[in-house]
Amino acid sequence: MKSNLKSVKAKPHPKSNRKAALLNTPIEHIDIKKFDARPIIDGMGKMSFTSRDLSRATDIFNTMLQDKSATSILTLAGSTSAGGCMDLYTEMVKSNMVDVIVATGASIVDMDFFEALGFKHYRADSQVDDRELRDLYIDRIYDTYIDEEDLQAVDHTIFEIAQSLERRPYSSREFIWEMGKYLTKKAKKKNSLIAACYEHGVPIFCPAFVDSSAGFGLVLHQKKNPKNYMCIDAVADFRELTDVKIAAGTTGLLMIGGGVPKNFTQDTVVCAEILGHKDVDMHKYAVQITIADVRDGACSSSTLKEACSWGKVDVALEQMVFAEAGSVMPLLASDAYHRGYWKKRPRRNWNKLFK
Repeated sequence: MKSNLKSVKAKPHPKSNRKAALLNTPIEHIDIKKFDARPIIDGMGKMSFTSRDLSRATDIFNTMLQDKSATSILTLAGSTSAGGCMDLYTEMVKSNMVDVIVATGASIVDMDFFEALGFKHYRADSQVDDRELRDLYIDRIYDTYIDEEDLQAVDHTIFEIAQSLERRPYSSREFIWEMGKYLTKKAKKKNSLIAACYEHGVPIFCPAFVDSSAGFGLVLHQKKNPKNYMCIDAVADFRELTDVKIAAGTTGLLMIGGGVPKNFTQDTVVCAEILGHKDVDMHKYAVQITIADVRDGACSSSTLKEACSWGKVDVALEQMVFAEAGSVMPLLASDAYHRGYWKKRPRRNWNKLFK
């Protein structure tokens, strides 16, 4: 006997409809190969204020790339990766413009690793109530959205990686190398910064690694293994990055924002001296892009000239650029890419130092 009942499709929940409507326009990452910023940078050099500062900063960065003895260190703080610069940093690694990265955990885990696993960042609607976003499990970075459920999937992936490792202390560089190894088999996005660094031997240090989704995954790992767990050794981070500075000799810094990555990297000169290496030079080249005010004495915004008094940065080839990094880094990186000085640089592969 046939039933007289008609099949009824379940209606989508209004909340899921609203969430889908908000998460419908992915952030598109800029491609520095598609435009040539050299004429713009050259023109800005004849202007004043931040324009001229950026042109000089770009010239310093290009000078560093021409110095075959110099190791290029990129420091990342803030959310430019989520905001559209992710592919830019990856291209700089692929094109041999960056030899070492020091970053916040968020830049590496919540942004790059997050997208490598197939998740997206989305353009935000500025008119949305943040209480509604919390109800929908949507996290907001200014005008960018992240699906919290996707972010928690990253937490559990970090847990999975931790569970697979030998129980001992790891520097963040070691653990991120394992993340790169994981992505060789599981990545859903090809243009990952972690994956590019894994491929080209570029070490990534996150001195505050657990201040990110990695922290949640590692806490869960310790909770599940209270007497036998791996952990992150922050002192090993400092020692390893200082080892790079000692071995490299001549170094240059391109710093996006400030914070822990900036100070941590600059401190390697002092640390080398404490270890008995009196002949280690200050960082020869230095560019910092920030909007932070210098008047509060914060490490994030202290000028590069000020860092010279601490024995960290030489003042001959340094430039502060007071601008939002997402608006000027595409110009600097595109100029450097199209001038092509990176083509004659030797690959450093500093990861080999730790094998």
